[in-house]
Order: sequence, then C-alpha cells, then structure tokens
Amino acid sequence: MRVCVYCGSSPGDDPRFAAHARAFGTALARAGIGVVYGGGRIGLMGAVADAALDAGGEVIGVIPRFLEEREVAHSGVDLRVVGSMHERKALMAELADAFVALPGGFGTFEEFFEIVTWVQLGLADAPCILANLDGYFDHLLALIDSTHAKGFISARNRAIVESFETTAEVIARLARDDAPAH
Repeated sequence: MRVCVYCGSSPGDDPRFAAHARAFGTALARAGIGVVYGGGRIGLMGAVADAALDAGGEVIGVIPRFLEEREVAHSGVDLRVVGSMHERKALMAELADAFVALPGGFGTFEEFFEIVTWVQLGLADAPCILANLDGYFDHLLALIDSTHAKGFISARNRAIVESFETTAEVIARLARDDAPAH
C-alpha cells in the first residue's frame, strides 16, 4: 500500500508541525506503507520523506521540472520528474491507494480537494483523510460541515472526507483499508 501525503513546503510557525510530519513518516514506514508525495526536500514535505527513509520506508517523490530546477527536489527519494503540476497530480493519484493531508497551505488544500472531487465523481476510489493534528483542520472541517448543512455537499459526499486527530488513528484507518498494493 502507498499513501499520498499532501503537506506544506514550509515548516509553518510551530515546531509541532514538523514533529507531526516526522512522526507520520516514521509511522508509515514502520507499518509497511509507502509514501508518495510532492518530491520536495524542504518544509513538512522534507520532514515526512526524511523520517520515512530513516525508518526504512519506500518514498516516491513526484515533482514538476520547474521545481526541480529551483533545487527544491529531494535527492534521496525515488524521484519522478514530470512536465507540469497537472502531470504531478495525475501520477501521484495513480501511485497511491489513499490520500492524507497534514498541515499546509493553498497547495495542500488544492491537491487534497482535487482528489476528494475525483472520488465524488467516481474517477477514483480511495480514502481521503485529514490528519487533524492539534486541531489544525478544525476550521476547515467546520466549513465542510456548514457547506453540507446548507445543501451543497450531500451526506454521501460529506463522508468522503475523513478526519482523525492522531497519527495512530490515521495509521489504524489505513490498516483497515483493503486497497490493492502496488
């Protein structure tokens, strides 16, 4: 099994974010779950990748050429260089059996919600999980619930976005998934 991890290319303003990212990377590797991610060596992305590698895990990075040329690519992972952000997202989706968002910004939100939309439309069938560590996604979850209450998201589609408050809960959820291994 492989999990696509969406998270910040910066470390954020609280050292707990990087600590959670490292703990998640380690936990994935120890559970025998491979990591697919954006290919960066910086921020939370780098923290997840480094921790998974340090724990002996499989790590596949997918990065568009323009970011590789800016020298933000992680040289220690199985790096796949693609031509565009669209190609990046398609390949990440193809390589992953589940999708997890850790703290991050616009890119994290955009990539996570694109895969949620693909699941909603039947273009993908995979768990979509917000790792709501230290309540990071509380406001986003409130927005999703409000949107559901106002009739813009059906109950079936609301159920696509799962949320767990600890790394252990996310790993346990992934262990329950019967998605085929790559």
